[in-house]
Amino acid sequence: MTQDTIEKVACTPAAQDLLRSLVSRHGPVMFHQSGGCCDGSAPMCYPLGDFIVGDVDVLLQQLQIDGIEEPIPFYMSQSQYEYWKHTHLTVDVVPGRGSGFSLEAPEGVRFLIRSRIFTEDELIGLGLL
Repeated sequence: MTQDTIEKVACTPAAQDLLRSLVSRHGPVMFHQSGGCCDGSAPMCYPLGDFIVGDVDVLLQQLQIDGIEEPIPFYMSQSQYEYWKHTHLTVDVVPGRGSGFSLEAPEGVRFLIRSRIFTEDELIGLGLL
């Protein structure tokens, strides 16, 4: 296992279906894992380029979704990454009200993160052990 082959972020089938729908309506999209405040900590989905990432943001993964031509970048702030770097993230979707800024909000669902700690082999491959 190497850093390039270890998946840091995945999507459930429900999240993939929603992403296909959102991309068909809005074009390419991106995620930024919000750090809290008004929306709690939630993956926010934006049209690609509408959220400006900066030097303090970390690109965790380019998500490859069947049926979507362009990979979906998933970012998180560096300070939040320091807390989550030992964790595999899975984007899921559940009924409920999401943020008004995230593309799924009008759908009556919201994206959320499910997480697990990386295995020892994954942590070694990521250079974290």
